[in-house]
Amino acid sequence: MAFFVQLTEAISRHQSLLVTGLDPNPELLASWASARGLAGRSFLSQARHWIKAVIEATAPVVCAFKPSLGFYQALGPIGLELLTEVRDLVPAEIPLIIDAKHGDLNSSSALAHYLFKELGADGVTLSPLAGQDIAAPFLLYPDKGVVITCHSSNPAARVLQHYPGEEAPLFLHIVRESQLWATPEQLLLEVGTSDAAVLAAVRQAAPQRFLLLRSLWAEEDQLEPLLQAGLSEAGDGLLLPLPQNLLVEDDLAARADALRQQINGCRAQLQSQRQRAGAQSCDLWLPNATAVKPPRPGAAAADNDPLAPLIVDLFDIGCLLFGEYVQASGAVFNYYVDLRQIISDPNLFHRVLHSYGELLRQLDFDRIAGIPYGSLPTATGLSLQLHKPLIYPRKEVKAHGARRLIEGDFEAGDVAVVVDDILITGGSVLEGVAKLESSGLVVRDVVVFLDHGGDHDRQAKQRLAAAGCRVHAVLDITRITQVLQQTGRLDADQVATLLPGVPHP
Repeated sequence: MAFFVQLTEAISRHQSLLVTGLDPNPELLASWASARGLAGRSFLSQARHWIKAVIEATAPVVCAFKPSLGFYQALGPIGLELLTEVRDLVPAEIPLIIDAKHGDLNSSSALAHYLFKELGADGVTLSPLAGQDIAAPFLLYPDKGVVITCHSSNPAARVLQHYPGEEAPLFLHIVRESQLWATPEQLLLEVGTSDAAVLAAVRQAAPQRFLLLRSLWAEEDQLEPLLQAGLSEAGDGLLLPLPQNLLVEDDLAARADALRQQINGCRAQLQSQRQRAGAQSCDLWLPNATAVKPPRPGAAAADNDPLAPLIVDLFDIGCLLFGEYVQASGAVFNYYVDLRQIISDPNLFHRVLHSYGELLRQLDFDRIAGIPYGSLPTATGLSLQLHKPLIYPRKEVKAHGARRLIEGDFEAGDVAVVVDDILITGGSVLEGVAKLESSGLVVRDVVVFLDHGGDHDRQAKQRLAAAGCRVHAVLDITRITQVLQQTGRLDADQVATLLPGVPHP
């Protein structure tokens, strides 16, 4: 499984941004071993007991483990054997990131082979001063993660990292340059700091990157400022280490879980504040005023529908067309939905994805499956937004190459939710579901943008229900028509044509 998928799935599954460090520091372990009657044993034995206890206590509440390579190297050959034991003890579904801070070009290829091929690690931290060449041997492993250290919490490093001044410090140049080396899915940034201002500067320079915080708050009241500075717009993108002092406590599991819940509480509060602020002062997402027609009397009724602005904007740019249109199934409808235009309008595309996302967050699934070809951009956007892996059934299987029926990474038994734009006969969706299930996937839910109603729609839902699939729709034609009438886009005669038999004001 690719590193980024593994990481985001662990975040979602454990609802956690916490990372456990696994550094067998002699000073740290002395009191821990003494309290457990292990003082007379060798340091290797003490370290082995401590590592096992920490992994068992924190595995349910963290999204990654991060041992520092130096501690294991210092023990000689037995230390590297101990690191192999760490790999065996860490659950396979949780990423193992080796904190190497590696910066030597001559040994990069050998180290990459050892960490990724022999040890089976999922990620590594690197020092960036040798430039892109230091990362290249590690980036040759596309399913592994590379974490570039851009800032150290060491006070003596400030004279270098903040040179020549706070206007354009070296550490921010490293942030900008390293983003050119690989995609956000493969390259992360490590930020050693307890200063929220430093973290905020890195987040501003790297809005799409996951940030791994090296140092945590010195005092508990620093948690919220660090989260506010480092969380991405999606409310994640920031990995926080468990404080070292917790790792020798008797009640480690309970205290780690309490910290996880505290962080999640802060995340929820900050996201709510951001959403309220965005609703009050969002210039970027305002609809094009030149496309909006004057509302008719009664338009205020549409204000009660949270998707009314989206419906109006879709109509105004031509995504919702009214007239006589032959559908792919051969049926003739008096309207046509064309969502392909939204991919060229980032504003509208974002809002459509958000409306899908509200439905998808209520469902339980492992993979998002798009139906080729129309819904693939939407499925891709949802995959990135929800941090869920994307797969899709091929429309046709090639006679050459791998000849795969399903594109993407998955395992038998994974649950896939199918995403499409509009359900008419259900034929293409059923065909896609059949391909997914024949490959060992489980499909329970289908999410579409528009439920157009009528006999075709009812028959399609019945066919999908017979196949064990529930259908969920963002919008239906009745809701769309009513909003467009209330906002002056359709007159009473047009509404009567679209919704015969339904009384209209």
